[in-house]
Amino acid sequence: MSEYRSYVDESEESAVRFDRGARILKQVNDVETERLLAAFSDVAPNLGRYIVEFAYGDIYSRPELDPSRRELVILGALTAMGRDAEVEIHLHSALNVGLTPTEIVEALVQVLPYAGFPPVQTAVMIARKVFAERGLLSSEPPGDSRP
Repeated sequence: MSEYRSYVDESEESAVRFDRGARILKQVNDVETERLLAAFSDVAPNLGRYIVEFAYGDIYSRPELDPSRRELVILGALTAMGRDAEVEIHLHSALNVGLTPTEIVEALVQVLPYAGFPPVQTAVMIARKVFAERGLLSSEPPGDSRP
């Protein structure tokens, strides 16, 4: 990979955006920035930095939506695109910012008419796994209470 040439903006503005993104990443995803940077370091050394700086430092930090609404939008988009690994990450984020399992499942079901059954079913199964990992699954099976 010696031919790989990277571009990193080393300006003070870039550093501010990166620091803001790192704080949000830790708060929402409970991910240490160093871990994210290391995940890409051997193949695309600056990809992690771009995620922190742009996705979190520029976009996620915008004040017009609170983190819970932002996570609902993100989950809807990722579900519709079938991005299962990212759905799992943002299910944790959604719980971290205060969304309940009921709200999350309702948001996933809302995607159904637009994206279809397969991606929604997959996202719900991933949600079941995440909820179970976090001890949030109800012991009562869901069902219709009508006689």
